[in-house]
Amino acid sequence: MAEQLNNVNGKRKILARQSAVVRFAGDSGDGMQLAGTQFTDTSAMVGNDIATLPDYPAEIRAPAGTVAGVSGFQINFASEDIHTPGDKVDLLIAMNPAALKAHLSEVKREGIVIVNESEFTKTNLKKAGYPEGSNPLDDDDFLEGFQVFAVPITRLNEESLANSGMGAKDIGRCKNMFALGVIYWLYDRPLDNTIKYITSYFTDKKGKPEVTEANIKSLKAGYYFGETAEFFTERYQINRADITPGRYRKVVGNEATAMGLVTASKLSKRDLVYCSYPITPASTVLHALAGMRHYGVKTFQAEDEIAAVCAAIGVSYAGGMGVTGTSGPGLALKSEAIGLAVMTELPLVIVNVQRGGPSTGLPTKTEQSDLLQALWGRNGDCPVAIVAPKSPADCFDAAIEASRIAMEHMIPVIILTDGYIANGSEPWPVPKADDLDPITIKTVPPLEEDQQFEPYKRLDESLARPWASPGMPGFEHRIGGLEKDFVTGNVSYDPENHQKMTRVRQEKINRIADVIPPIEPHGDNAGDLLVLGWGGTFGSIHTAVERARAKGLSVSSAHLRHLNPMPQNLGDVLKRFKRVLIPELNTGQLRLLVRSKYLVDARGLNKIQGKPFLVEEIEQAIDLMLADGFGNQEFIMPREHQVTPNQWDYDFQTDQEGANA
Repeated sequence: MAEQLNNVNGKRKILARQSAVVRFAGDSGDGMQLAGTQFTDTSAMVGNDIATLPDYPAEIRAPAGTVAGVSGFQINFASEDIHTPGDKVDLLIAMNPAALKAHLSEVKREGIVIVNESEFTKTNLKKAGYPEGSNPLDDDDFLEGFQVFAVPITRLNEESLANSGMGAKDIGRCKNMFALGVIYWLYDRPLDNTIKYITSYFTDKKGKPEVTEANIKSLKAGYYFGETAEFFTERYQINRADITPGRYRKVVGNEATAMGLVTASKLSKRDLVYCSYPITPASTVLHALAGMRHYGVKTFQAEDEIAAVCAAIGVSYAGGMGVTGTSGPGLALKSEAIGLAVMTELPLVIVNVQRGGPSTGLPTKTEQSDLLQALWGRNGDCPVAIVAPKSPADCFDAAIEASRIAMEHMIPVIILTDGYIANGSEPWPVPKADDLDPITIKTVPPLEEDQQFEPYKRLDESLARPWASPGMPGFEHRIGGLEKDFVTGNVSYDPENHQKMTRVRQEKINRIADVIPPIEPHGDNAGDLLVLGWGGTFGSIHTAVERARAKGLSVSSAHLRHLNPMPQNLGDVLKRFKRVLIPELNTGQLRLLVRSKYLVDARGLNKIQGKPFLVEEIEQAIDLMLADGFGNQEFIMPREHQVTPNQWDYDFQTDQEGANA
């Protein structure tokens, strides 16, 4: 057994910390997501700033006990303003050998590792891939540099519920609450919120008070194990964050997207109909909206992606707010129908929660590699507007923004969110309804006597056409995918008209730049380096730039919400800086656009690992760029958290057995 396990009977201390990063890890059936979510909710209620990163397998039930089946949940909670779920882990709780193997490398030196000793059996060690006869808890070299505590969680949980009358399987399901209780004690968190949740879910909703009693008993058993066993010599205290007073709640990205769509429906006075086909990680938008029928929301689960987007277009044609949602490969399937929405000039909102690709790729992992698909992935010249939220809470505002553009300009708009912010959570200042601007939909102009309705006649400088719905007397018209006459909307094969209409569809997008705000750098308006980002990279970039500026470096950042069109002043902002760095979770899609459109020698930091950027990776790239360390390389990639000039390259040569290096 590791030497650190002798850490008993010492004097306990309470240590104040500004922040801590805790990761729950176990088998996908161990309830780690629930334990992490409850810890997050409690930390938010005591006033900490929070940021989370759920990480779970793609398989519904990966082989139990294997590294592939490990489910993790990371939370960064703090008494200061934070923007990421944290880089290195302060405390890891590993419920089995596979979880320890999968996550130990992420724990900082001298960090705490709590392992469920009961599960370190010969069978489980073999499943996790440890060598025959090897047990990491007996290997001082393996665990050197960590504070390791081996707690027999499974056995203690079983003993605490021995008289519950429940079967072994049901008792085993409660061990995540025992583990959560231990962490609650270590960080001096109250149990009340979780007890309230357990009661509400199992008793009030499921009608199983015996399960409620068992889970609460396990939770308290874990907590009082920390209190009475004298196993730990230190506890930690993280005070409430100094944040602007107001009404806050914790919000998850996809949940915020759903609430934003409902709010847009109210602001526009158009009924929201969400048409979707289940796909990870977008499905929870559908789940959230399905529970909002009391707001007049209608949801439709279609038989496939094509049916879903076509149904949403039908909703818009009928005068409603048509929205569809999907993820990467689903967006590809919707591409032809999105072209139909462009041709018919109907409002349509498409929520694309990006994930690792191509094809089905990494369904539960994050990536930003759908930007070019969103921009150009359709036949013909087929422009759409693109809006990207920067954080879980920002999904609310981005959903309203996208809906506003779609309905006021009569175009499809894609919301490019990603798995990282869609599943992550953070505090959200609940806005007041009166502070939100209404979505103004242009009225259909009245017809004079004997006047024929002209469905493609432009209403104003936005070039939007009138939104006439079926059932409006005198405004009967036809729409479809064939080219339309500029005014009458009749099918037209006239060459000049097609060229004009192609230009009009592009110009409708271009003119959105007249109404979106200019981009404003964070930091100085000019200097040595601008770090430009979009989407979910905001938190890592912002924090890295803040640290660079604290060191006196001439570094600023700018973040794009609008990716098509981009802000009118972006070119001017880029040219005020000597260098431009663009970190992206892809191979450089925004960099391609910036270099081609603005003729700026932008360089890239590109990560395609299914994980968000660590702050330290962007810090390293900033230092490297300021030292002219990129040389002639257009981009570099981090490997094992290290960004160096020569480590981006991979050896693609194959040996005789065909294995890639």
